[in-house]
Amino acid sequence: MLETRIAKELAYISQAGLARRITELYFVNPAQAQDRTGKTYLVLASNNYLGFTHAPEVIEAASQAALKFGTGSSGSRLTTGGTFIASELEKRLADFKHSESALVFNTGYMTNLGVLYGLLQTGDVVFSDELNHASIIDGCRISRCKVVVYKHNDMADLQRLLETEIVTGQRFIVTDGVFSMDGDIADLPSLAVLKKQFNAFLIVDDAHGVGVIGNDGSGTASHYGLTDVIDLQVGTLSKALAAEGGYVAGKKILIDYLINRSRPFIFSTALAPATLAAANAALLLLQTQASKYLDSLRANSRLMRRLLLEGGLNVVEGITPIIPVVIGEAGLTMQFADRLKSKGILVSGIRPPTVPRGESRLRITVTAAHCEEQLRQAAQIITALWQELKHGEKKEG
Repeated sequence: MLETRIAKELAYISQAGLARRITELYFVNPAQAQDRTGKTYLVLASNNYLGFTHAPEVIEAASQAALKFGTGSSGSRLTTGGTFIASELEKRLADFKHSESALVFNTGYMTNLGVLYGLLQTGDVVFSDELNHASIIDGCRISRCKVVVYKHNDMADLQRLLETEIVTGQRFIVTDGVFSMDGDIADLPSLAVLKKQFNAFLIVDDAHGVGVIGNDGSGTASHYGLTDVIDLQVGTLSKALAAEGGYVAGKKILIDYLINRSRPFIFSTALAPATLAAANAALLLLQTQASKYLDSLRANSRLMRRLLLEGGLNVVEGITPIIPVVIGEAGLTMQFADRLKSKGILVSGIRPPTVPRGESRLRITVTAAHCEEQLRQAAQIITALWQELKHGEKKEG
């Protein structure tokens, strides 16, 4: 019975062009990966924005931690105890995010679940951007409060909802800092005004902001020069910081509360010492050499956007290294991605339910580790292939 139901659902997913499969790869450097046959691909689908996964300092820190402290943590930090590398990383993260304290979780996804589930209570109302990451959506769903969704980055709509929604508890506003599919940035100045006007608690997920925006690479608050308006900043260690895990930064009283009330933190085995050491080394590298890496990332982002626009592709406007190329139909999007893969270029084909129906796209990401020649060659191939696909679609039509 269950297998029959699942088989029907899988058949529908496949027919709709929405089937997902795992691509097996290993990275030979931050910009290139190989499959099992040894074929090398240029990767334009990575969140390794600064290329730190292969930085000698990061690799050395992880290796030394594993040699000294072993490969695993063996339990949760509250029952087995936590390696001091974790608390060192938390202190560095708090300083980096201009906060009093920070707490590390096992993934960025679990951080959002842990923060929202830990803080929200019956009577509270959370106002959530409609394009927030799935981890925010799921964190809101499992909380005990009402969720009100406002139009993407639409401050007039948010204000209207804040004015009209009856709230018996606390108002929460939750948003991505940099949105993962469109690459645009939350309107923090307007959010700061609304937060103050309605006495709301503001949470910003900076997973795609750290190492990407802000003069020091610390994210949305730094980008706008508003380092004191966000109550809790959520982030990840698995993108620009080249490791694994997530974190939240804010006032000490809030972090202490989460240590005692956040189930994903309390009941999860702690991260391995090597993972924590890698994140610590990557963060130190960003703090001490921000301009070097950020300048390279931003130059590559500008170049790739310009080349794709000149090639006639429908590129969503922005300044971040997340470069969405809207195709529309899911099947054509995946055909495009598959053809690019055959030519040695890996990009992400994004389809529903990740994006709305009719808005399927290639999600192209560049890093500081890409060289200009790689980007120019990739843009040329992408542009030429798009012209082929467009003409083929017209003939079929």
